[in-house]
Amino acid sequence: MRLRNIGVYVLLVLSAVVMLFPIAYAFSISLMDGKEVLQGHLLPRDPSFENYIAAFERIPMLTYLVNSLIVALLVMVGQVVLSSLAAFAFVFIDFKGKGLIFMLFLATMMVPWEATMVPNFLTIQSLGWLNTVWGLSVPFFALAFGTFLLRQQFKTIPYEMYEASQIAGISRFRFFWNVVLPVSKTSLVTLSVYSFLTTWNMYLWPLLVTNTEQARTVQIGIKQMQSNEVASDWGVVMAAVVLIIIPTLLLLFAGQKHLQEGLTQGAIK
Repeated sequence: MRLRNIGVYVLLVLSAVVMLFPIAYAFSISLMDGKEVLQGHLLPRDPSFENYIAAFERIPMLTYLVNSLIVALLVMVGQVVLSSLAAFAFVFIDFKGKGLIFMLFLATMMVPWEATMVPNFLTIQSLGWLNTVWGLSVPFFALAFGTFLLRQQFKTIPYEMYEASQIAGISRFRFFWNVVLPVSKTSLVTLSVYSFLTTWNMYLWPLLVTNTEQARTVQIGIKQMQSNEVASDWGVVMAAVVLIIIPTLLLLFAGQKHLQEGLTQGAIK
């Protein structure tokens, strides 16, 4: 049994090394000059943070970071609010065709993003939301996955509690705010982390609805820098990449426990 445990830990350590190596190597390249990168060194001989300074000088990196942060936060809040309200309705409110509507709601998860991209773009264009945070965020407020995730969590709350609250004269919103949300923190954190990371890494949609530097996000900035830089400046590109992945890594590590619990909670109801 002891040898088995040792083998498991060795396998876990090797897996962690394999997964973390690309990130560590990207950080190492960001500290190298162009000559060292071309020579294929794993570690910089003379570490320097000049590439990070150059990344902010060559593209408006700070503007891109702020735009991505605002859009990711808006989408996160929008998805949590709308998904939680929709999930509450599907669990605690009786209305005709609830099951059918929920199945149709879930069916939207099978519709490819490419099929809705053009209608969404035309809608955003007609509203005059091109090059705005609203055009980047509003189309992603409604999320079938988020509603399904929270619905599974809300179903663990006894329906008798809701009936008792109605008899006691407690409003639906008060029951939703004071009872349902507090006991669903894990699923809410899971959805928040998922929506933030997904929005932060978006590339195609920001590319379609923005054409000015003041409105673009970090993923567009990285592609722009990668297209403009020559091979000897890959250290600058990697410096920008490291700046972009740091917020996502911090958020992922901080919410890892809640993320795992939230994604499995509905399955072990």
